[in-house]
Amino acid sequence: MKKIALGILSLSLFLAACADPAADKPKATTTNSTTNSAGNTQSATVPATKPATKGEALPLTAENSKVEFTGSKVTGKHDGGFKAFTGTIDLVNAKPEESGVTVDIDTNSVFSDDEKLTGHLKSADFFDVEKFPKATFTSTKIVPDTAKGAGNYTVTGDFNLHGQTKSITFPAKISVTDAEVSVDSEFAINRKDFGIVYAGKADDLIRDDVVIRLNLKSSRKK
Repeated sequence: MKKIALGILSLSLFLAACADPAADKPKATTTNSTTNSAGNTQSATVPATKPATKGEALPLTAENSKVEFTGSKVTGKHDGGFKAFTGTIDLVNAKPEESGVTVDIDTNSVFSDDEKLTGHLKSADFFDVEKFPKATFTSTKIVPDTAKGAGNYTVTGDFNLHGQTKSITFPAKISVTDAEVSVDSEFAINRKDFGIVYAGKADDLIRDDVVIRLNLKSSRKK
């Protein structure tokens, strides 16, 4: 009986370690890109027209915001993020649906909870930071998600990662107060949509879905 109990406990611990962190997260909708006659990548869908009126340009930096991720494989998961990035929230009329956000990420600033893994993430197997030193996101449309209640929005934008540009759509909670603007989101993307296809070891395969966590905040105080 003792051996059976230990076996059940071991199996339970193994299954817990193998849980997919992206399984219960909303999946970002990704649209393939096309290449125009000038050789530039563009979204396959026509982005919404950005507001002509410029609002408050609120800066985003690693000092006031976080861009993090969680990747996983058969035997467990790893948390990470980026230490260096800049961006701007263009707040128009204090309304998220009239506003926009841009973020530029220094991919060489990637970090993880394992030093050896951090080095591997910088290699050609993953971010290939020497070839693709920057990732960018530019919103094209922000729509209130009334079904989920006040403060919930659906964000669409052009995401350039690993040399590929895709239009992605994901949920976010956005708050605008007199003091600050905050954007919080947690969703999953498929890394293979952006050409990151390294499979991992044969007995320890890496999952395709990666959880993205955004915690963006910027003060409105002059």
